[in-house]
Amino acid sequence: MVSTLMTVLFAVVLALLIREFLFEPVRVKGASMRSTLENGELMLVTKLDYRLAEPKRQDVVICHYPGRYLDRWKLIPQYFVKRLIGLPGETVSMEEGVVYIDGQPLDEPYLDPAHTRHKAGMEPVTLGENEYFVLGDNRDNSNDSRRVGPLERDMLVGHVRAVCYPFRARRWVR
Repeated sequence: MVSTLMTVLFAVVLALLIREFLFEPVRVKGASMRSTLENGELMLVTKLDYRLAEPKRQDVVICHYPGRYLDRWKLIPQYFVKRLIGLPGETVSMEEGVVYIDGQPLDEPYLDPAHTRHKAGMEPVTLGENEYFVLGDNRDNSNDSRRVGPLERDMLVGHVRAVCYPFRARRWVR
């Protein structure tokens, strides 16, 4: 009995450590990343990447927003999935739907014209040394840094690597 309990306890602790430090499955909720990710898909999110190296522009990331929690006791931060656009020290702006980094247009081949019909503009935002700017690929329907502001480094939880479920939709995420 004791050895079974110890085995179960060990398995639970190991699973929690893997989830906290290595990788975690996360379900997409909403349409802010269409057509890259669809509502209900299950993503594989690696966490070790951002513990060992800095995030890169155009990574699809899981992040937290300031003041957004899953529960009323503010114990569990709510996850959001977005694309990393602006890096520390850069100036991000948008004119007629085109994102500019330090005045240069950003090539965004992953955008679907069906989800970028509103050619929005945005005043320039200069990021601090620990700040990142995220946008949803569905620019017409995304609550992102245009509304919540830049995110600090510790709000970037992990790097989305793949869609694992549904099985017919399995693919690498770029």
